[in-house]
Amino acid sequence: MSKAASTAPSAPAPTRQRIITAVLRIIGESGIAALTNRRIAKEAGVSLGSVTYHFETQHDLLRESLLQFVREEARYFTELADQCQTEGLDIEDAASLAGQVACGSALDSAHLAPFELYLHAGRDPRLREAAAQAFEAYDRLAAQILTALGVLDAERLAATTVAVVMGLQLRRLATGSPADDLVDALLLLAGRAGDQSPGTTAGR
Repeated sequence: MSKAASTAPSAPAPTRQRIITAVLRIIGESGIAALTNRRIAKEAGVSLGSVTYHFETQHDLLRESLLQFVREEARYFTELADQCQTEGLDIEDAASLAGQVACGSALDSAHLAPFELYLHAGRDPRLREAAAQAFEAYDRLAAQILTALGVLDAERLAATTVAVVMGLQLRRLATGSPADDLVDALLLLAGRAGDQSPGTTAGR
């Protein structure tokens, strides 16, 4: 980082980043079908030519937007996973952590966009690699939480755990249900997983 950049009070985001942020906001508000270069440029506060300069096709734009979201998610989940390794977890801690992941996203357009992109990846094979990276990050976090709880076959159960959390998150996003309801459901599921774990039943 240059000295000028470090002393500036608040440098504007690079044009490419502003475009991606605008794309996620538009997708969350109106869906992928609403994406036009003109609307993207207006939302991002950039020239129309800047959009096509940085992204030649809409596929490039969607792919990079999803990858940007994935990178941010992966960094966040890696920090949480590292926390699981250094701190002892009980059932309540695990449910709280899962709730933090599932409920941490505000009910706004930018956080609805990933679900739109995941669905679009089902239609466009070119986006599936980027989507797979996101789910791999979720699975790693789930496996470490389950391992910290002493659940056997944590890696095998990770994908199922992620599916449950994401399903509950989608329900919350779709219905506007309180975050407390989601955490309560996670507590119930986590408690049953702990009860059924061979590692925990042996001592009962």
